[in-house]
Parts: sequence; structure tokens; C-alpha cells
Amino acid sequence: MSLLLISIFVAGYVLITLEHSININKTATALITGVLCWATYALMSNDTATIGHQLGHHLNDTAEILFFLMGAMTVVELIDVHDGFTLITDRIASRNIRTLLWLISLLTFFLSALLDNLTASIVMVSVARKLIRDVEDRRVIAGMIIVAANAGGAWSPIGDVTTTMLWIGRQITTSSIISSLLLPSLVSMVVPLSLLTYLYKSNSQVNTSLDNLGISRPYVTPTTRRERRTMLAIGLGGMLFVPIFKTLTHLPPYMGMMLVLGVIWVASEILHSDKDEAQRKKFTAAYALSRIDTPSILFFLGILLAVGSLEATGVLRSLAESLNQTVGNLDVIILLIGGVSAVVDNVPIVAATMGMYDLQTYPTDAKIWIFLAYCAGTGGSLLLIGSAAGVAVMGMEKLTFSWYLRKISWLVLIGYVAGALVYLAEFALTK
Repeated sequence: MSLLLISIFVAGYVLITLEHSININKTATALITGVLCWATYALMSNDTATIGHQLGHHLNDTAEILFFLMGAMTVVELIDVHDGFTLITDRIASRNIRTLLWLISLLTFFLSALLDNLTASIVMVSVARKLIRDVEDRRVIAGMIIVAANAGGAWSPIGDVTTTMLWIGRQITTSSIISSLLLPSLVSMVVPLSLLTYLYKSNSQVNTSLDNLGISRPYVTPTTRRERRTMLAIGLGGMLFVPIFKTLTHLPPYMGMMLVLGVIWVASEILHSDKDEAQRKKFTAAYALSRIDTPSILFFLGILLAVGSLEATGVLRSLAESLNQTVGNLDVIILLIGGVSAVVDNVPIVAATMGMYDLQTYPTDAKIWIFLAYCAGTGGSLLLIGSAAGVAVMGMEKLTFSWYLRKISWLVLIGYVAGALVYLAEFALTK
């Protein structure tokens, strides 16, 4: 049975990676793979009651992640439809490409920790498009946006899907992940950024005046400006409140996110209560819900169900034992897992690792979980296709795999190793 389950999972994952070649959406493949794995397990076992209990347990854990993501996506969309992010991005001002590279990278780093790395990368690429006309300059900045977004998401419980999974799964706590990974994550970004600043030659000057770029800045009424400030404050403030809510109530994180969604929903209704139905529509939470990336949520459902079946049947535990016998050093194993996440989506990689190593052996905030959050989060930057942020920026700026490999990947590898060494040194000193 184990061999058949592994075959179904591998076949499904190969089809997911070939999504664009075979023109079949990865979400459909993931859902079929997840259901087939559990159906195979059920058909080849006589203990249906135990299987039902195991499925319910995994579905409960998966639902917590999905509801959290759905709430976070909707909050971000509500901020975006109100142009709330312009209050941050419009304050970027520099005529020097290197200075601008640092400003955008640092802003992306911290913005991705507050929102998520995918949203932060999309917002910052949109900003770069307004500020920079030279195509090559914009590509370089887009490459660093990917690196900064993934590095920023690694040290925040809400900054990356994999870190969120570890947080919701109780492998890490908010205070521990921030205190342990802020410096390593920053190093993983600053090292390639410093090297790129030194090596990259550009004679172009950036003009950050939209008027001089031929783009007219639309007039914003005081009422609209107040609405932007209100929605941005509630949205970002709410995101920061979620970990506090979890700490105070000990309830799952999705409960705090649902509270934030409810509050910002009410705020949007009050702010636009004097408008007619047609004007209010695009500012409503219902409209924001229609714009969230529902296929991605269902993709996570399918993948997590498939991984759950491998955990329930003991396949992942056997894999962990094999790795321990073959490689031996757990730090090296996690470092390699981070490298693999540049090729294989980090969500199933982290989900599988969570199934391979249990909380009884490795309790909350153990070294393995913190290091996994770093490696899985930043390792995706090694290749252009290694993260959702990378894929999104690739589409927006038409980056090619070979260009990223030549210009950015080797810098990222140096930063990835440097950040890992910083974390391991931190752990050795504080142990």
C-alpha cells in the first residue's frame, strides 16, 4: 500500500510541476491527488473507523490554515481596493538607482512580514513600474523584490504560508520565530543586496516624480484620503493583533483573523454607507472575497490532504528515519530541504517535514522548526520558480529563468548560507 500511495503522490506532483506544459490547472491535479491517496488508503484497509478519525484530524488542521489564509487574503484585498498601500509606497523618493534598490528591498522585507510575501512582492513591483523606466534596472530590482519578500516572510508567523503552517501547527511561537529569525533573514537579504549594489553598474538616474514620467497623479479628496488611512490602519493593525490574540486567548490563529476580517468588514460598510449600491460595491468585503485567490486555497487543500495520507500511513516517518540514517546531521537535512524548496513547492515540503518529525520528539520552538521556517522561506528564492512571489514577479516583469539564474541565484545562495550560519551561531551561543 505504501508504494502505491507514494506512486500516486509522486505522479500527482509531477503533473503539478508540468501545469503549463499539459495545460491542466495544478489545483485540479492537487485535489484529485489528495482524494485518490485517501481513497486508496480506505480501500486497502479494513479499519474504516480509524481512517475516518485520521481524516477528520488532518482536515481540522488543514481547515485552520485555509480559513486563516482566506481571512488574510480578504483583509489585504480590502486595503488594496481602497488604495491603502499608496500611503506607504508614495513616500519612496530617490533619484539614485542603488539607493532606490535598498529602499524598495527593505520596504518589501518588512511589508512581507506584515502581510505576506506574495502580496508584498506584487505591491512593490507595481511601485517599481511607476518609478523606473529602464528595463534592465527594473529587472534587477524585481529580482531583489523576490529575495526580500521571501526573506521577510520567513521571520513572521503571517509572512509566509509555510511559517503560518508551522505557527498554526504549534511547532513555533510568535516571539521565538521573530527573535530567532529576524537577524538571519535580514542577513540572507542584505548579503546579496550588498553584493548586487557593488557589482551592478547603471548609468541611469531614476526620476520619482510621476508628473515627470508623464503620469498624472489623480486628485484625492480628503474623504478618500481618510478612508485609505482608516482601512490601512485597521488592516495592518489587525494583522499585528492576531498573534497577540492567540497569546491572550490560546485560541487558534484563524479565530483572530476572522475577528480582524469582521472588524474591517464593518468599517468598510460604515465608511461607504452614504454611497449608492453601485458605488459601494467594489469597496465591500463581498467584492474582496470574489477577488481572493480561491484556486490557491483549494490547491493547499489538495496538497495537505495528500501529505496527510502519507503521514497517517507512516510513510513520512519511514522517510525521516531513512534520512537520519543516510545523512545523519539534522541541520544538513533541513538545509537540503530548503534547497529542494527552490525546485519543489515549499508547502508540501514543509507539510511533509511536519509529518516526518513529531512534537513529542521535537517540542514547540525546537531548533528543527525554527531552522525549517528559515530554510523553507528563504530557500525558495534560489530559483525563479521556487516561490509564489517569484512566479508572480516573473509574470509581471517577464523575467526569464536563465536571466535570474545568471544574475540573482548565485547571490541568493551566498545569502542563504550566510543567514543559516548566523542562525546556527545564534543557537550555539544561546543554547
